Amino acid sequence: MSAIARFAPKPPWLKVRAPGGERYAELKATFRSLDLHTVCEEARCPNVGECWSEGTATVMLLGDTCTRGCRFCAVKTGQPRGAVDVREPEHVARALARMPLQYVVMTMVDRDDLLDGGAEHVARTVRRLKELRPDMLVETLLGDFGGHLDCVDTTTAAGPDVWAHNIEVVRRLQRVIRDVRCSYERSLDVLKRARARADAAGQGGRPMLTKSSIMVGIGEEDGEVLETMRDLRAAGVDVVTLGQYLRPTPKHAPVDRYVTPEQFDAFAAEGRAMGFLYVAAGPLVRSSYKAAEVFIRSRLAPGGGDVESVLRDRVDEAHAHSTSELAARSASSLLPPGALVRKSAG
Repeated sequence: MSAIARFAPKPPWLKVRAPGGERYAELKATFRSLDLHTVCEEARCPNVGECWSEGTATVMLLGDTCTRGCRFCAVKTGQPRGAVDVREPEHVARALARMPLQYVVMTMVDRDDLLDGGAEHVARTVRRLKELRPDMLVETLLGDFGGHLDCVDTTTAAGPDVWAHNIEVVRRLQRVIRDVRCSYERSLDVLKRARARADAAGQGGRPMLTKSSIMVGIGEEDGEVLETMRDLRAAGVDVVTLGQYLRPTPKHAPVDRYVTPEQFDAFAAEGRAMGFLYVAAGPLVRSSYKAAEVFIRSRLAPGGGDVESVLRDRVDEAHAHSTSELAARSASSLLPPGALVRKSAG
C-alpha cells in the first residue's frame, strides 16, 4: 500500500470555504450557551457551514473517551471505567429542543466498559427529545455494541428516524484499520438486525431508515468498494455515504490516494443501480453529510421532488418550534453547565 506524503498538496476539489453566515453564527452561539459540543466542530468537519445552514448538527453522547482505537479516528482512546453522566439524556434533549434544528445526529464513542454499551442511555435521549420536539428528525450513529443484538433492539425501539452504523472500510482492511474488536461481519449483523426491527415495527407507516458509510483512499481498490456496497445493500441498508479519508495526525493511517470526483460519481451510479434509496458520494462527504437533505431525498421527497422547498419549510418550522412555549419551558429548567461536571471526592 503506497502512501501520499503528509505535506503533499491536496487536490483542488478538497478545498472549501471557511464556514460563516447568520445561521451558522446563531447556532454556534447557542451551542456555547447550552454547553453542547458538536462533532461538527470538534472533528473540524469541512461541511459544518452547509449542514448548519440546513438546520442539521451532530452531537456526541457518553463522553469523549472511546474504549477502542481505530487507525483513522482522532477521538481519544482510554478506559472510562463505567463513568456515565445520568443527567445527560435530559440535559441534551432539553437543550436541543430549544434550538432551531430540524435534524440532529446523535453519535457516541464505543463504551465496551458498560454492560449494554450505552444503548439505554442513547435510547433515553432519543425518547426524551421526541417528546419535546416531535417535529425534529433524529438519526442515531452508533457502534456495534460488541455484537449484542439486544442492544441494537434497545436503540431501535426508541424510534429514531435513521439508525446508522458505519462499516468504515472494505473487508480486507478491517483488521488493519479498525480496532481488533470490530469486524466486517459484526457490522453487517447489527445493520441486518436494525433493518429487521424497523420492518417489524413499521414506525407508523414510515419505516426507520438504515444507513452506513465507507471511507476511500485508505488502501482499497475500486472493486472492493463495490463489493462492500453490495454487502451493505444485501444487509438491508437504505442509504450509503462514501467520502475521502483524510489523515488526522501522523500517528494515523496514511492516505493512499485521492479519489477523483468522477470516481465518486461512478460509485454513486453503481449504488443507485444496486437499489439504495440514496447514495451520497463525494470527496468531502462524511457519514452525517447534509443528513437532512439525504433523508428528505430518500423519504420525504423521493423521485426528485422539490427538496429545497421542503428543506426551507422544515427549517422555518424548526425555528417556530424552537421558540415555542414548550421548548422555552423545557429549556428554562436546564441545569447550569457547572452542575453537569462530576465533582471529585475529597
